[in-house]
Amino acid sequence: MDADTLTVSEDVAASSDVEVKALLALKTEYKAATGKDWKPQAATSAPPATAAKSGGSGNEADLNNQIVAQGNKVRDLKAQKAAKDKVTAEVQLLLKLKADYKTATGKDWTPPPAGSTPQKVEPPKAMPVSGTEAENLKKKIDEQGEKVRQLKTAKAPEIITKAEMIEYYDVSGCYILRPWSYAIWESIKEFFDREIKKIGVENTYFPMFVSHQALEREKTHIADFAPEVAWVTRSGKSELAEPIAIRPTSETVMYPSYAKWIKSHRDLPLKLNQWCNVVRWEFKHPQPFLRTREFLWQEGHTAFSTAQEAEEEVYVILELYARVYEELLAIPVVRGRKTEKEKFAGGDFTTTVEAYISASGRAIQGATSHHLGQNFSKMFEICIQDQETLEKQYVYQNSWGLTTRTIGVMCMIHGDNKGLVLPPNVASVQVIIVPCGITANLSKKDEQELMDKCEALKKELLAVDIRARTDLRDNYSPGWKFNHWELKGVPIRVELGPRDIKQNQLVAVRRDTAEKLTLKNQNIGQQLNDLLKNIQDSLFNKAKSDLDSYMIVSHEWGHFCDSLDNKKIIQAPFCGDEDCEDKIKKDSARDAVVEEGAPSMGAKSLCIPFKQPETLKPGTKCINPACKRDAKFFTLFGRSY
Repeated sequence: MDADTLTVSEDVAASSDVEVKALLALKTEYKAATGKDWKPQAATSAPPATAAKSGGSGNEADLNNQIVAQGNKVRDLKAQKAAKDKVTAEVQLLLKLKADYKTATGKDWTPPPAGSTPQKVEPPKAMPVSGTEAENLKKKIDEQGEKVRQLKTAKAPEIITKAEMIEYYDVSGCYILRPWSYAIWESIKEFFDREIKKIGVENTYFPMFVSHQALEREKTHIADFAPEVAWVTRSGKSELAEPIAIRPTSETVMYPSYAKWIKSHRDLPLKLNQWCNVVRWEFKHPQPFLRTREFLWQEGHTAFSTAQEAEEEVYVILELYARVYEELLAIPVVRGRKTEKEKFAGGDFTTTVEAYISASGRAIQGATSHHLGQNFSKMFEICIQDQETLEKQYVYQNSWGLTTRTIGVMCMIHGDNKGLVLPPNVASVQVIIVPCGITANLSKKDEQELMDKCEALKKELLAVDIRARTDLRDNYSPGWKFNHWELKGVPIRVELGPRDIKQNQLVAVRRDTAEKLTLKNQNIGQQLNDLLKNIQDSLFNKAKSDLDSYMIVSHEWGHFCDSLDNKKIIQAPFCGDEDCEDKIKKDSARDAVVEEGAPSMGAKSLCIPFKQPETLKPGTKCINPACKRDAKFFTLFGRSY
């Protein structure tokens, strides 16, 4: 997929406005028909009532008033010579309202007689409707809501390019990480690197090329990656004697060396990590950060003499991954264990942290920590002599990895219609200082004093470890700068003008809430530090509220599928069988409305949460109605990237 396909057209914003207004119109129509505000599932509980004719006076009058009001709005915009895209958006909404009128009444809408006044809409309770009509309206609202969500999702590629996060590249599925996004990866790398060194992990680097022979040694492991392996077959114009693969992961690259280095229990534990790139030549729909053919990651590979030591490390690393998401990126995660079907090929078990993106109603795997057992050590002859029996003993191994996908998850969870919203803990610029109030009447001396004050404030903030920058460019207005830095997601904008200098104050604007605060200059570093902490906590709490609202428990298949279609992630009793898991995914797909190239439309198992929602009662059956086995645990299911 090339850059042109991903780039959103200039009409997207206008289309989004039209669809949002159409959604609001449908909700108004629902309230007129039922006497209550629309809520998810509200229509299903509506009791049957006497059917009203489609041309009911209340509904007709309401639509008529909307059309008249919208027509006046279009005329006003044209009279004001408003921008063409804005006029087009309002005209499209007017045409949709007229189409709705014809559907509801069976006739074309005609203007009311000259001099007449819009008919007052009677209270909705005077117009009973049948359960079927209410259900149809609800279905329309659901479909329109999904259309709005898809349009908002479609804006994401445009936002991350305009915010200078990425640049498209001429190799499909590959992207340039610009400094604004790479700085976030550096923050993650700095934190994680510091923490793993505390537990004795050392950094290393292995070559990116893998021989065909090395890959063949572990066919089971490479089976999952085989379709995605990129091969080098030529050098200049000469064919290579044997193709060389570019690493999709590094087990087969590193473990032959482990077999050379580990000969005794004294050589253990061996704890190595490398920060590198990998290539997986995916044929699925590429998405910046989320699904790319080359990405950056860290991969840790450790070896121990006992299973207990290895298993303990698995959970230590997983908690570090959870801290990356929760403490740095302000994203709550669900910690758990992958099912047998979803675990890492060749491993004994896989642990994971899963995040939830409310805008799309999908979960996304955040990072994984695998216990490999002795599977790879037996394959690569990584062994020691047992201290007691003096017999050969294979070592126990782990592998664990975190990728630049983290940045994409952050963008989707915290971003809004204005652009990115960066958590202060990973923002390369936490405070942007913008001089304001520079007019023709301002003397050059006062203007220079203002610029000097901005620079002095920046130095003061840098001195207390606040990452601050000034925007003193004279070829852009303050308003343009406000929009620019909002798009880039800077947590705090400081506005400083001549009047503020005289009053010994400044104005701080929060990116997450747009709240404006007037702060005195005294102890300003501490005030802004406190505000940054408050923003970090607020972002986390908002995302946590979304996760808690959308993660539910289900014991019944119909409720499970309805919840999935309502963007929920569901904890349900599950037997753990792989065939049963496939059937759950297939049967729950139903008629989901998703964008082209979207991932799993059925319910995929995300993890078996460590924190189970409730105790399974004896005799509780698997959520799959065709399965007669007892459930072993609650498993988290959902649509997933």
